Amino acid sequence: MQLIQETPDLSAYLVADEAIDHDHPLVRETAARLATGVADSYEYARVAFEFVRDTIPHSQDAGDPRVTWRASDVLAQGTGICYAKAHALAALLRAEDIPTALCYQKFEAVHGLVAVRFNGAWHRQDPRGNKPGVDARFSLEGERLAFTPDPGSNEMDYPVLYAAPHPVVLSVLKAAPDRPHLWQTLPTAL
Repeated sequence: MQLIQETPDLSAYLVADEAIDHDHPLVRETAARLATGVADSYEYARVAFEFVRDTIPHSQDAGDPRVTWRASDVLAQGTGICYAKAHALAALLRAEDIPTALCYQKFEAVHGLVAVRFNGAWHRQDPRGNKPGVDARFSLEGERLAFTPDPGSNEMDYPVLYAAPHPVVLSVLKAAPDRPHLWQTLPTAL
């Protein structure tokens, strides 16, 4: 699948915004801690990916009712669904000047992940969190995502790489008082 930048301006994929608040002190502190002792930006990206994937539980898997959407809140509260975890990873990567996009897949509901830019190409990564049947890994050589869409079941990869969270996703996250409510209002398409 060919990934399509929403904007040709690569600097847009380094910007801090309301959800990807990599200018927040907690995001900066976490990024600095993760960067300690790493050899290069590739290693940092892998370490940040594994940190979000492995140390911030997916709130549905953990039974956590809290809804987070801002990267700093995901880090502070230590929970989030796929979109929130993608926002946290994007913030940690952008804090270290690694261009990072938000991207999505369509299953019964829309699933969120990120793409990182290395060697002149985008590479999708899914920090959702592993569990039985899910084995996502950081890879620049072939995708190791949590899920593979089945086109025969009307599932798909959206090809667009967004510089900011999709407005449909962000509005659903912001409006949800808790995860059970969020689960009833997840977007089914973009």
